[in-house]
Amino acid sequence: MPAGLDRLLRLLVVTPDMHRVHHSVLCAETNSNYGFNLPWWDRLFGTYRAQPKLGHMAMDIGIELFRAPGDSRLTALLMQPFHAPAASSADTE
Repeated sequence: MPAGLDRLLRLLVVTPDMHRVHHSVLCAETNSNYGFNLPWWDRLFGTYRAQPKLGHMAMDIGIELFRAPGDSRLTALLMQPFHAPAASSADTE
């Protein structure tokens, strides 16, 4: 979608680029752009982020545990809910 159209649509609806920021590995970006159809809630509650810090092309997305190339295959995606959760850094301190 052209950047100008994206900027205009963001006033009314959540665009794919706007929501994509929510899938960043950076905590400040993950905790943003929760809306999937209306952008007003994120703007109202201060969780709106216009762009990722590194830009869309350079940002890392997804859960670190599932970033291997084979993890995006259909069978691997279907098995993700049954995968044992990884220990968080808080668990090891």
